[in-house]
Amino acid sequence: MFRRFLCLLLCFSLVFGASAVCAAAGEVSRVSCCVFGSDGRGFSWFTAENGGSDVQLLKSDEFDGSFASAAVFSGKATRYRGRFSHHVSVTGLEPGTSYTYRVGDRAAGLWSAPRTFLTDDGDGTAAFLVLADVQAGSPENFAHAAKTMAAGLQTLPQAEFWVNLGDYVNDNTNDEWDWYFESFAFANDRLTHVPVAGNHDGNITNKLNTFCFPSMFCLDTSANRSLEGVYYSFDWGELHFTVLNTNDMYPMSQAQRNWFVNDVTNSGARWKVVLMHRALYSAGKNINKPDTVALRGDLLPLFDKLDVDLVLSGHDHMYLRTAPLRGDRKTDVTRTEDTFRGETVTFFKDAPGTVFALPSTAGTKRYTVNENAMPPILSVAETAFSTRDKGGCFAAIETEGDKLVYKAYCVDDETQAVTEVDRFGLMKTAVSEGTPAKRDASLFSSFIAYPANLLVALAKLLVSYGRLLAHML
Repeated sequence: MFRRFLCLLLCFSLVFGASAVCAAAGEVSRVSCCVFGSDGRGFSWFTAENGGSDVQLLKSDEFDGSFASAAVFSGKATRYRGRFSHHVSVTGLEPGTSYTYRVGDRAAGLWSAPRTFLTDDGDGTAAFLVLADVQAGSPENFAHAAKTMAAGLQTLPQAEFWVNLGDYVNDNTNDEWDWYFESFAFANDRLTHVPVAGNHDGNITNKLNTFCFPSMFCLDTSANRSLEGVYYSFDWGELHFTVLNTNDMYPMSQAQRNWFVNDVTNSGARWKVVLMHRALYSAGKNINKPDTVALRGDLLPLFDKLDVDLVLSGHDHMYLRTAPLRGDRKTDVTRTEDTFRGETVTFFKDAPGTVFALPSTAGTKRYTVNENAMPPILSVAETAFSTRDKGGCFAAIETEGDKLVYKAYCVDDETQAVTEVDRFGLMKTAVSEGTPAKRDASLFSSFIAYPANLLVALAKLLVSYGRLLAHML
């Protein structure tokens, strides 16, 4: 009888003890630290109840377990889907510095656990990881995708930040976002994050998605916040990153295209990198759809005009990487073998044109190769394959001096063994200086073009619904 009582008592303690721990941990949830311009960070988190939005921050070498000497920064909270989304931004951070921080409500004494991030050290180098399309709908699938990220950190332990190319979730529910943040906490707790809006993360056709993405992450978007996502830019080392929102006005408004031209034109960085969700070069199931065709028409001429070096995309869950392209064709480029940190790499030297890379999916939903992909996609691809039998994928990118090296890896679903599946380098010996753009003219043209773009967006929506109706019938 006594043993039965002890067992019963133990069961109650486990159930209610676990509930108490979950409740305490759930008071501050979904914590992230994102790039905010080139010298700042945007902190965001959620709470069940309204309260203060505060961040305590100090240099890691001054952190002794106490935040007594930390600087305090405050922001605001907004109600979203029955919870409160807190955003705080901090700028003017020192280069090459590790910071320790916590988020919460100082008046209530409610704080998260300590977390860290590193700022760009200003020596021109960079090291970062790229994942795409976690797009999970269960705790098990989020945990599986997180193993891909863990393998990335083991492969590139010097990573300073990480990029997610969109489609964090599948159905955009509160549960899915909770599962994402819980599964990827080990990465978000130590690395700066660079988020890209995917169509499953923000889509005007689903009212649940309205302003979802900008509620999840605190980003320096100024006026670039829309119903379906955000677009923004930042520098790291000698890289200029332009993050596009390919959900904007199905697929891109004139205002965003004008902003993109101004943004890249005004950068004198050595490397111009574009991050976006929908892929312009893919052999997945989505490449022939009207939205992709329209996006290619919008952006490919701009990539050529702006001398973009590298475009990283997701959306189609297979692997593809092109040669340097201009005008939808391969360019004449010199290939040279050289070493990078002790390894041999084949570099495209002073390549005219843009390399497009689609690093497949970090998750479990994987596509076969679409042999009917619109020309000339398969003919300009240096490699294209399905990752169904290879596992989740990630890319590791490093820069130093006049070299940029890209490596792609797959992680075995069962053993978590990491296999390199692609490698190339870009070598640029000359750097162009940015030319000031005519911002006023762009703003004026955006205003004039808005009604036309609204009609185009409506027409594209009608086409999409027509295709869906035909499929249902």
